[in-house]
Amino acid sequence: MKINQIFLLVSALLVTFSFSTAQAQSDIKIPFMLAQGQKLFNENCSSCHNVDLSGVDDRGPPLLHPYYKPSHHGDEAFYKAALNGTRAHHWKFGDMPAIKGMTRKKMDSIIPYVRYFQKQKKLY
Repeated sequence: MKINQIFLLVSALLVTFSFSTAQAQSDIKIPFMLAQGQKLFNENCSSCHNVDLSGVDDRGPPLLHPYYKPSHHGDEAFYKAALNGTRAHHWKFGDMPAIKGMTRKKMDSIIPYVRYFQKQKKLY
């Protein structure tokens, strides 16, 4: 395979991945002020909770489930889970470890993004 062909193949794969990620969130318009939260969520949380908060089958629960609405799991539960980890109690994914490199400041951006997304999906 020539260098040009390899470059085209890699470019096509990257475009496909970018499109599928954008498509998963395209039905919700995120306000600019929540863009940092979306970026941080995608970088730190989406590998287990998916970019559309629908969960990943073998790794993490959907954050769009009624268990995660504010009246059941308040914001402080999200801080504690991300910063300290948490024991499995609703799902069979195992315990959630603390997220490496997570800070309260990062969570200050992630939580409003998650809550906005939940509200747009009419979770509460």
